[in-house]
Amino acid sequence: MQNLYRLLLTLILSSSVFSISAHDLKGAISSEDRTPANTLRDSERNPYETLSFFGIESDMVVVELSPGGGWYTEILANYIHYPGTLIAAHFSADSERAYFKRSRANFEKKIAENPMYGRVEIVDLDSQLADEGTVDAVLTFRNLHNWLGSPMDNIFSNTYRALKPGGIFGVVEHRAKPGTSMELMKKSGYVTEEHAIKIAKKHGFELISKSEVNANPKDTADHPKGVWTLPPNYRLKDVDRDKYSEIGESDRMTLLFKKPSNS
Repeated sequence: MQNLYRLLLTLILSSSVFSISAHDLKGAISSEDRTPANTLRDSERNPYETLSFFGIESDMVVVELSPGGGWYTEILANYIHYPGTLIAAHFSADSERAYFKRSRANFEKKIAENPMYGRVEIVDLDSQLADEGTVDAVLTFRNLHNWLGSPMDNIFSNTYRALKPGGIFGVVEHRAKPGTSMELMKKSGYVTEEHAIKIAKKHGFELISKSEVNANPKDTADHPKGVWTLPPNYRLKDVDRDKYSEIGESDRMTLLFKKPSNS
């Protein structure tokens, strides 16, 4: 019995140490729970600097819009703890598009297989996201180009509604050259800062700050297969691979919006 008590005590203490370290942003980023292939992109995606710029705290209620395979979800799930919650707004479970359904199923499987995701809830991207005025922060990483048009209006509107007064909306997106047409934005995967800011303001957001933490001056944003020419996609496969590898990932805007405190 005494040995059992000692074992239980050791497990509790070990769990507590893990819990404490997981609440630290640097610890969440360096966590062994992350997929090794994902950690290789840290130098390109700057998660510590980005999440610090957005002011994300471990006890917040945070919505991540369109998390894809969960690159940022791994970090956020390791960082967010009670009373905070991470809400992942993924493709609709009832989507008629096979890719969307497959991506959602793979994401749900990832979440179910690791206790690290115990504070993660999954909702549909085209839903209301959360009860009105209950969310501290909404984040999206490299997704705006997929929403150009009415989907972007719908998602920004639902984001505004879900946020508490004073809540923040953090956006990272591939940055198009000023004056790029809508047609080219849709084709290339790059979006102008002007358009992103315009749509955010249209739905009531205030632009608080910009950061160049995810800027890449090597990226000319005019590649044969758009942003997907660059790593990690390499849409041209081996054609000029060294050239695009040297450029690295895309030049990105990093924008911080806020829902007015008096709204």
